[in-house]
Amino acid sequence: MIKAFVEKHEYKVQRWLEILPGLFSWSLILFPIWGSFIVPLAVAYYIIAFDVYWFYRAISISILGLISYFKLKAAEKYDWLKDVKGFGDWQKIHHIIVIPTYQEPVYILKRSLDALKKQSFPKKNITVVLGFEKREGEEAIKKATILKKEFKNTFANLMATFHPDVPGEVKGKSSNTAWAAKQAKKELVDKQKMNINYVLISSADADACLHEEYLACLTYKFLDNPKRYNLIFQPAIMYYNNIWRVPAPIRVFSTTNNLVQLGLLSRRDRLINFSTYSTSLKMVDKIGYWDVDVIPEDYRLFFKAFFALKGKLEVEPIFLPVYADAALSTSFWKTMKNQYEQVKRWAWGVSDDAYIIKNWLTVPGLPFWEKTIRVLKTVEDHFLWPVNWFAITLGAALPPLLNEDFARSIIGKRLPQTASLILTLSLIALITALYIDFKQRPKMNSIPFWRKLLIPFEFLLLPVVGFFFTALPGLDAHTRLMLGKYIEYKVTEKV
Repeated sequence: MIKAFVEKHEYKVQRWLEILPGLFSWSLILFPIWGSFIVPLAVAYYIIAFDVYWFYRAISISILGLISYFKLKAAEKYDWLKDVKGFGDWQKIHHIIVIPTYQEPVYILKRSLDALKKQSFPKKNITVVLGFEKREGEEAIKKATILKKEFKNTFANLMATFHPDVPGEVKGKSSNTAWAAKQAKKELVDKQKMNINYVLISSADADACLHEEYLACLTYKFLDNPKRYNLIFQPAIMYYNNIWRVPAPIRVFSTTNNLVQLGLLSRRDRLINFSTYSTSLKMVDKIGYWDVDVIPEDYRLFFKAFFALKGKLEVEPIFLPVYADAALSTSFWKTMKNQYEQVKRWAWGVSDDAYIIKNWLTVPGLPFWEKTIRVLKTVEDHFLWPVNWFAITLGAALPPLLNEDFARSIIGKRLPQTASLILTLSLIALITALYIDFKQRPKMNSIPFWRKLLIPFEFLLLPVVGFFFTALPGLDAHTRLMLGKYIEYKVTEKV
């Protein structure tokens, strides 16, 4: 009945579900303002409840971040290839590394290939696919020629694909990755007759530098798991490639983002593949590859597989770092804009929620609570993305400020102090982030000593950073989706 209704009114359902996130976030953001005049007590309880929720999230992610950090350090020292060789069929494994790229500098691509060149796993079992966009023209061909010449004898195959502009497709990483993956399958499985059961495929950002043990660890985890064709593997994404070249606000944002990504690795029930990840070619081929009509490819791939496999899908953490670039441009303000646009693109993942909710309602055969909990946790993260900053930063100050009668009441006087206490306790998470950052970040050999002393004080910028690089781009994405003003994929500039 529900499925028939959704199919009959598909456009209206789609638009209503696209309006819902913006309506939800704007309602929660504005509630403390108008509610302070009408129902100030309700606003006070809402703010306290939200602060407690934020405290729980901050403390849990800091604890999980520490757990993940110690697992990561252990995994970095482990000889994964030795364990891989314990499997009799390990030499059949072949890795496809798809690197979708558009207008990326050639040195960025070379750096990523250099990292793959250092893999402990045999290079004769690795195929690299450079996924160029045909619309880049002669420049893409030139880059492909340079890289093929330098790395021609390094890997089993070094392919260059040129994704054409196809009517109905959205230009971006998802459609490019789908094209490159299909070309790789034709070459390796159809022509070279490789066994698809032993082929793993990784989608890597152009700036991603994989840890030298990544492919060996990935191989071990794949061979060691009987559910190997129902897995996506997720490493720790850490924005350290250029961390000492970016301005302080970007460094603060990247450091906190590192902690969140690291912490999620120890939370399997919330873990969804992001940015750079791996899975089996067999699974990707079974579900029809990446969708070509969307911008956010990572979450979409997860939920496409989740519903296609009737909920029998897990994301397996790999506690090894993949180093990426923090946003940077040719000037301070261009860098700020660069970071803003990148986060807005991430926040555009909320556009997937209509797809996710529709499939939750209509796809049969999935365990109800398993699909419901997974969907609710994703929707929670997306819907609250722009709300968090406003609720925890401004919320407690508004009722006493806007309503004099409420300000004279006992709860009106205690609300700011109570909220401040809860948020002060949440700073434990910041201490954890500083510790992990201090242990993981590259050495500051060329940085003056006085700058090193100022690093911890950069985190005083957190409220400003949170507004401009979390709340505002999130609200931007929600509002555009609500109004039907769809964004285009913009590559984060690399300099």
